Amino acid sequence: MSRIGRLPIAVPAGVTVTIDDNNLVTVKGPKGTLSQQINPDISVKLENNEIKVARPSDDKQHRAWHGLYRALIHNMVVGVTEGFSKTLEMVGTGYRAAAENNGKTLNIAIGFSHPVILQAEENISYETPVQTKIVVKGIDKQQVGRIAADIRAIRKPEPYLGKGIKYEGEHIRRKEGKAGKK
Repeated sequence: MSRIGRLPIAVPAGVTVTIDDNNLVTVKGPKGTLSQQINPDISVKLENNEIKVARPSDDKQHRAWHGLYRALIHNMVVGVTEGFSKTLEMVGTGYRAAAENNGKTLNIAIGFSHPVILQAEENISYETPVQTKIVVKGIDKQQVGRIAADIRAIRKPEPYLGKGIKYEGEHIRRKEGKAGKK
């Protein structure tokens, strides 16, 4: 069996999970509501405050779905209770960001002739603890990761000076300039 798929998912207090006939799993918690459509071949059951995911056979596709859907449901439970966040760092002279309107708008000065202004999607908020750090917070792990990637794509870190927007803890491979060639 799948090592990930066979693990039960504990449902904490304050979280309600509903599974309808079409295998639509809805998780409601203190931070919001998330839902995910599960393939009809995979069975999802709620027993004793634990969610169990099972597959009908050892077919390659069923094994893949088993771990995938268990991980997606687990991420929904964690999202509505704790939430997810990604931190980005800005490296460069004059690069700065500011969260406005209670974290619903992000104003980025990144070396363009104009500031880049981003509006937050539903269930997403921005924070700027320091002018050179951006924190993207939300309840949906996939959405938080996608938005963080979109912000990073505004100005990717370049390999010569390392200037740009990068994930916190990301290592940028540096290249030597013309002086390194002999």
